[in-house]
Amino acid sequence: MEKLRIVFMGTPEFAVGILDSIVKNNYDVIGVITAADKPAGRGQKIKYSAVKEYALENNLNLMQPTNLKDETFLAELKSLNANLQVVVAFRMLPEVVWKMPKLGTFNLHASLLPNYRGAAPINWAIINGDTKTGVTTFFIDEKIDTGAVILSKEIAITPNETAGVLHDKLMTLGSDAVIQTMSLIEKGTVETTIQHDNSELKTAYKLNRENCKIDWSKSASEIYNLIRGLSPYPSAWCLFNDNEEEWNVKIYNAKVIIENHTYSIGSIITTKKELKVATKDGFIQILNIQFPGKKKMQANELLNGIAFTEKAQAQ
Repeated sequence: MEKLRIVFMGTPEFAVGILDSIVKNNYDVIGVITAADKPAGRGQKIKYSAVKEYALENNLNLMQPTNLKDETFLAELKSLNANLQVVVAFRMLPEVVWKMPKLGTFNLHASLLPNYRGAAPINWAIINGDTKTGVTTFFIDEKIDTGAVILSKEIAITPNETAGVLHDKLMTLGSDAVIQTMSLIEKGTVETTIQHDNSELKTAYKLNRENCKIDWSKSASEIYNLIRGLSPYPSAWCLFNDNEEEWNVKIYNAKVIIENHTYSIGSIITTKKELKVATKDGFIQILNIQFPGKKKMQANELLNGIAFTEKAQAQ
C-alpha cells in the first residue's frame, strides 16, 4: 500500500467541498492548483477562486498557472513528486500534466457518465426533467469526460429541486465518491469500466444567454424545469413588455399551474398578490423575480410597486 501524495486541481465552491473532505480525512495534499485571479463585478476588483480562498485559509501549497504547458510550472509540479492528482471542476489538462503522477489523475464529474459530459451537468439534469443524477470518478484521458470510470453514485432529483440544492447534495455525494476512489487507488484495487457512447446521450452544454432565456411557447413543466435548473445561478430570464416599456427580468422561483384558459401565450396576469404568465397548457406563477437594477424580491413585493396593464406580455 503506497501512501498518497496528492495534488488537487479545482476552482469553484463545488471543488472546495471535495478538497475539504480530502484534508479532513488526513490525506497528504502537497499542492493545490486553481485558476488565476481575475477582476470581477462593477468595480473590477481582483477576485480569488473559492479554492484559492480555502487553500490560503488552510496553509496549503498553492499554484495558479496561466498556462498549463509552461516549462516553469511543469518543473514546479514535477518537483512536488505527487503520485496522484485529483481534479474537480477545473479545466482540460494537457497530457504532460495528467500523465505525470505514477498512480494517475482522476476527475470527479457531477453526473452519471457518459451522460452530461461538459460544463453544466447539474443544471441540465434538472432542465431536462430527469428524476435521477449522480457523480462519477474516472481516470482522465485526452478528451473531455470520456475516461475509464472508477465508480459512480446515484441520487434522486426531487420534483421541485433547484440547481442550488442539488449542487450541495452532489458536493456531499462527490466527497464520499472521491474518498472511496482514493482508498481503492491506495490499496491498488481499482477496477475501471470503459465508457460506451450511444445516440441517446445527453450533453451538459455550456450555459449562455441564449439557452437561459425562457421560451414561453413551451409547456409549463418545461419552463418550470428551466427556471429551477438555473436557480440560483445563472438564472432564467425573459423580457416583460407593457405600455411601451420593456424590462429584462430574472426569475428564480415559480410554480406550475396546469389548467385550460383563453389567454394568449405569454400574457401577464396579476392580482394584488399573484403574478402569472400564460403558457399553452396553464400558467407559470412567478414567486421570486428580479427587475433591472433592483434586488431579488417576492412577486407580491413587486406588485406593491408596479401595476401591469391587461396588455402586458412576457417574451
